Amino acid sequence: MIVTTKKLFEAAYGKYAIGAYNINNMEQTMGLFRGCLDSQAPFIIQISKGARSYTHKLMLEGCIKSADEIFPDAIFAVHLDHGDEESCYDCIESGFYSSVMIDASHENFETNIAITKRVVDAAHAKGIVVEAELGQLGGVEEHVKVDEADAKLTNPKQAREFVERTGCDSLAVAIGTSHGAFKFSGSQSLHFDVLSQIQKELPGFPLVMHGSSSVPQEEVARINAAGGKLQGAKGVDANQFKRAAELGVTKINIDTDGRLVWTRVHREYFKEHPEGFDFRVPGKIFMSEYAKFIAAKNEKLGSAGQLSDVRAFLAG
Repeated sequence: MIVTTKKLFEAAYGKYAIGAYNINNMEQTMGLFRGCLDSQAPFIIQISKGARSYTHKLMLEGCIKSADEIFPDAIFAVHLDHGDEESCYDCIESGFYSSVMIDASHENFETNIAITKRVVDAAHAKGIVVEAELGQLGGVEEHVKVDEADAKLTNPKQAREFVERTGCDSLAVAIGTSHGAFKFSGSQSLHFDVLSQIQKELPGFPLVMHGSSSVPQEEVARINAAGGKLQGAKGVDANQFKRAAELGVTKINIDTDGRLVWTRVHREYFKEHPEGFDFRVPGKIFMSEYAKFIAAKNEKLGSAGQLSDVRAFLAG
């Protein structure tokens, strides 16, 4: 069942965070649904601009619609990740997305507000909720590229003004995380002091943590043992997710980790089976491995076992 992120955040606030997982194909979709049902967790499916153009935007929508029929007990939101104005309006008009993110964080404060307000007005008119971003994460992920020197933590006072003036429904904040597999290559770290100040300025308001893949070192080691060259990759400590949830973070974005699982499975399979050419064999392995990964991640987020409570909350 597709719901808005706003409903999921109301159920989760202060108790746990909802996992927001990026997908690009059928195998990720199936693994995600299986893992969330195995762990009885609500979740958010994220579709990026890159994913929408990988094949065709309707292809992913078709996969999700099919999965919704195959797994009728699932409760999830469909969210545009890191959209610009054009892609936000396209998703709003599609009638399929329940949530969009407008990312104008690279603009100055006033321009960010103006762009976000336009998207909010268009989305709310259709019953769709909006995530915005204030501050800039470092790192690289698809079209998002910010040098560490240009990364800016979110200003708590500005955060309150931004939310009041734009009317956005949730806010992605920069507290030291970074996009990609190389999150902590310099002085970066999580700033819970800043997050606490933001929560005080915006009590009860849902906050979002981007760039939160853990980059499991076992996955990196296995990729490298199978011929990969990921040197120095390091991510966010998943044991800190629940602390972030207590400070108002209700949505935690995870993309890179899913790519690492995909890469590990396929590198190992074809290294061990150089004669292989049937991509369905490693595809089946990946769906199983990804489901296990998702279920374990939901445990760290605190969302595992919450599905029945969310269903009751929505019914009430």
